[in-house]
Amino acid sequence: MDITDFFDTFFEEAEELLADMEQQLLDLDLDDPDSEQLNAIFRAAHSIKGGAGTFGFTVLQKTTHIFENLLDHARKGELALRADLVDTFLEAKDIMHEQLNAYRSEEEPDQEAFERICQTLQQIALEEIGKGLDGAAGAPIANATPAPASEKASAESDADMAPSEAAQATAQRIVALIKVDEKDRILLVEELEQLGDIQSQSGDETNYEVVLESNVSDDDIEAVMCFIIEPEQIQIRPVEDAPSGGTPPVAPENDIATPASKPAAEPAPSPEATQPTANAPEKAEPKEKPKPKKAAESSSIRVSVDKVDQIINLVGELIITQSMLDQTVSDLGDQSVGNSSLQNGMSLLQRNARDLQESVMSIRMIPMEFVFSRFPRVVRDTAGKLQKDIELVTEGKSTELDKSLVERITDPLTHLVRNSLDHGIEMPDEREAKGKPRTGKLVLSARHQGGNILIEVRDDGAGMDREVLLRKARENGLNVSDTMPDEEVWQLIFAPGFSTAKEVTDVSGRGVGMDVVKRNIQGMGGRVEIQSKKGEGTNTRIVLPLTLAILDGMSIKVGPETFILPLSTVLESLQPAKGEMYAMAGDDVVLKVRDEYLPVIAIHEVLDVEGAITDPTKSIAVIVQGEGRRYAMLVDELVGQQQVVVKNLEDNYRKVPGVSAATILGDGSVALILDISGLHRLSRAKKESNKSLNSKKLSYKEAEPS
Repeated sequence: MDITDFFDTFFEEAEELLADMEQQLLDLDLDDPDSEQLNAIFRAAHSIKGGAGTFGFTVLQKTTHIFENLLDHARKGELALRADLVDTFLEAKDIMHEQLNAYRSEEEPDQEAFERICQTLQQIALEEIGKGLDGAAGAPIANATPAPASEKASAESDADMAPSEAAQATAQRIVALIKVDEKDRILLVEELEQLGDIQSQSGDETNYEVVLESNVSDDDIEAVMCFIIEPEQIQIRPVEDAPSGGTPPVAPENDIATPASKPAAEPAPSPEATQPTANAPEKAEPKEKPKPKKAAESSSIRVSVDKVDQIINLVGELIITQSMLDQTVSDLGDQSVGNSSLQNGMSLLQRNARDLQESVMSIRMIPMEFVFSRFPRVVRDTAGKLQKDIELVTEGKSTELDKSLVERITDPLTHLVRNSLDHGIEMPDEREAKGKPRTGKLVLSARHQGGNILIEVRDDGAGMDREVLLRKARENGLNVSDTMPDEEVWQLIFAPGFSTAKEVTDVSGRGVGMDVVKRNIQGMGGRVEIQSKKGEGTNTRIVLPLTLAILDGMSIKVGPETFILPLSTVLESLQPAKGEMYAMAGDDVVLKVRDEYLPVIAIHEVLDVEGAITDPTKSIAVIVQGEGRRYAMLVDELVGQQQVVVKNLEDNYRKVPGVSAATILGDGSVALILDISGLHRLSRAKKESNKSLNSKKLSYKEAEPS
């Protein structure tokens, strides 16, 4: 059989174990380490070692073996933990992750990194506990040179085992494989042969039992086997737990016994012998009883994201088809009113389609904990480089977001976190001089807000200095004024090449990163807002849609065309009066709304729509928000709110300025989903182009002879 069939399972589970290992290392209390945490870290390394050896990933197996030995000394109290040792452990975890990725890409891991971390771990053992990792003082690292990739971890000698394995006494135990098909059973028996001597085996697919004589612990046996089957499919117990009346190689799993199976003339047991016999059922019950319960609770499966995306696309097409049927029934008018079965059927289809859509979309939703769990390491490493004391607080880790957005939001959040640590939070002495705690506070939070998710990065640092930002913006040639509102001044940090750092470091200062943050978030249909107060701190807010597949939109008409405005950007709508419209320098027009002057964007002008209403006072002004600013968009008519299936325009056509995506309406026509910020930029660009054109015409007329 082909063992590579199980590679993907190993890679996924090893990724989870490495992530758990990192979290446990970061949570360790160095003054009073929790033994459970140390055991969890050790078990993670040991499980990866077992799986790596099973699949022939020799370099990864040997790295985790050496790392595991050092962890064993730590959990036994023979190695006192310090911050620098934890840093080395984290480095070892990173190298193991790189090795895992190399094997996933069918490449050989970095030999230099492997040798370096092995020597580092060995040196720690020699200096801290006075002996090598294989148990002898000054002993070299065992098998430091990686063997061929086909070599198994099970070929290790007893001397090359972890201390916990070497100390395990040889014993017989029954390994029961519950509901395992023949293909997996053959592979598992082969692995058990590598862990010890198989005395006997029997059973069927429901319950196959192997009597194994080995010095490997039960946990270690289960760790290797769990890369192939689920934990609830494994049951390990001593041979002594088998029913009395002989010593059969395999003990039956069920509790039903045939009376005739007992010997007819059995010697009467002594009182001393009776006691263990009486206690035997009670002793076995805790091991056997929970198993069926565990199996019932195991209801999750691993599914490729591509398969989920395919289902979501099909559901999207179903929603479009249902909208078309709704439109057809609506067009029938009076003809459909008398047909109650048609009306009931359409109502049922609409309800079921919506329920199906919500159920399928929930499959892609994963908690923000998957994002936030990466930042304790980022904060620890960055704070260490900056020599700052930082406390990281996370809120709303259970808030769910679409998987595609979770993957894309990590990099922007990392930039924002590093920016807060470098530019926001002051040095400990400076904070103390201001009457603040020496330890700065960084908060990552997530919560739902309407149809969006709101992610915040808050710090209690120095805050932003308005005058410094304006001065730096002028130096960079940006068009700014002293009357700009604070919200617009804070947005200057997202300008390309903008940085207030006095010197370039390996953390920041080159003026790159923040503009990428804004661009990436806008690409996800979101926006960035900043609130800051000098001396008190900064709050950067990211507003994102919950998913990119479905959008709640406002349908609008401009001339004969129908467009969609993301409902999350719409604040209100009103009929503008003539006295509320003001012409500014050039062709700019603003609308006064409750003492606030908003730039006016006439969609028919920006997108060249013919047949639209050109008189602003006869149009409808939709007040929208994008990039922290508000605009008044002139439209002819508000059609209504509806949920639309988002179709990527770039994949199917090309990028169109002012347009973020497209959708298919109930009548089968295509409607463009508008990009608020993009429309504003397109509007400004057209006005600048018109100014340039008018200037050239004027110059030409002046040059004509009289």
